[in-house]
Amino acid sequence: MSLIKLNNRSIKDVTSLPFGVGNLIHIQSQTASNSASISFTTGIDSTYKEYQFYFIDIHPRTDNVDFTFNLSTDSGSNYNVTKTTTYFSANHNESGSNAFIEYDTAFDLAQSTSDQKITINIGSDADQSLAGCLILFNPSSTTYVKHFISNTNGTAYHDYDRNVFVAGYGNTSSAINAIRFQMSSGNFDGTIAMFGVV
Repeated sequence: MSLIKLNNRSIKDVTSLPFGVGNLIHIQSQTASNSASISFTTGIDSTYKEYQFYFIDIHPRTDNVDFTFNLSTDSGSNYNVTKTTTYFSANHNESGSNAFIEYDTAFDLAQSTSDQKITINIGSDADQSLAGCLILFNPSSTTYVKHFISNTNGTAYHDYDRNVFVAGYGNTSSAINAIRFQMSSGNFDGTIAMFGVV
């Protein structure tokens, strides 16, 4: 078995991966700088059956806020796709005095058009941020619902490490062609990279 070396030093700079690693094709990256949201309104189409969005050093300007997303069927004119989701997390504080895993019904959705929380309570200290990935499956289908899975790790404002798992589906047979990421309040910094999977 041979090892495959990537010449790029950061995932945001990778344009594609060798076939031995996987067939991720970089479509575009966007960087927020005190921005209210990042929206991908082009590039989500029938070219790929799977799209992956990587979150790199997502840092809110407001303390104790939630990172969210929503989907669109009209190229971003509206972000209001009906969703049913699950949300659970593993948590551990810096002092090591408290650790727990929980399913939290306050953060899942049941046939709701609201933004889905990807994680909650992100801190705005200089060293606090979020990283992770959201996978959207077959968004151009006009037959089936649109499944998604997200896994993120972030630093909460009260110095907890929080690993969050979100999954669900957009309950529409219309094609999804845009996605928006934003905080529950205030602006943020960071990069989101979108890849297609061959």
